[in-house]
Amino acid sequence: MALKPTIYKAKIALSDVNRNYYDTLNLTIAQHPSETQERMMVRLLAFCINAHEQLVFTKGISSPEEPDLWIRSLDDNLDLWIDVGEPAFERIKKASHIAKQLKVYCFNSKADVWWKQNEAQFSGLNISVFQFAWEEIQTLAALVERTMDLSLTITGDSAYVASGQGECEVNWTVLQQQ
Repeated sequence: MALKPTIYKAKIALSDVNRNYYDTLNLTIAQHPSETQERMMVRLLAFCINAHEQLVFTKGISSPEEPDLWIRSLDDNLDLWIDVGEPAFERIKKASHIAKQLKVYCFNSKADVWWKQNEAQFSGLNISVFQFAWEEIQTLAALVERTMDLSLTITGDSAYVASGQGECEVNWTVLQQQ
């Protein structure tokens, strides 16, 4: 029998100073059995950084043809494709042909090696690539609860996250900008 995903609920008071975007998000996040809490929280953080009324979580890991997050237009065009992790070049190349905008958020301890191996190939694609510091993502993952009440403030290239479990700051580096 297949393992079922673990369901998390997050209420987020979001303040994105960069975009003048302020909202309260009520998100349901399904953590795939093979997904770490760090990866799940990077998906949540990527959602907040790109918050939009049409942005949704997809089937992600359980559906290799879909990104982790996307925005589809009313005429079913793919406006935004967001991948989390260190995707293969061929996957990103294919996605760059079907999505108007493509973003990758890498985060784990192997991200530097992955970027060095793929930087030259990615430079020819119209994509944006961002890297979170692994240690900061581990600190963010320590805030996980089945029901989370978070305050998240984005300014510059950092996000300040506070919850009843504690607080942390997550910074990112722009590796390639579309």
